[in-house]
Amino acid sequence: MGFTKLIFVALVLIAGWFVYRKFIADAQRLVKKAEVKRKEQASGALGTLVKDPVTGEYRVKREEEE
Repeated sequence: MGFTKLIFVALVLIAGWFVYRKFIADAQRLVKKAEVKRKEQASGALGTLVKDPVTGEYRVKREEEE
């Protein structure tokens, strides 16, 4: 096996590792989001309230907030 083939295989393996890690992170994020949604539906809640530290008022938590 030539040196260039070895470098190519190493690059493919590294790229595969990054794709795998991204897939796992996305899957965990989706599972967490689904679990929160399931708990909200089970309790009959319409959303999760969070307190604004500046104003002290409560508001419904937005989807992009974690």
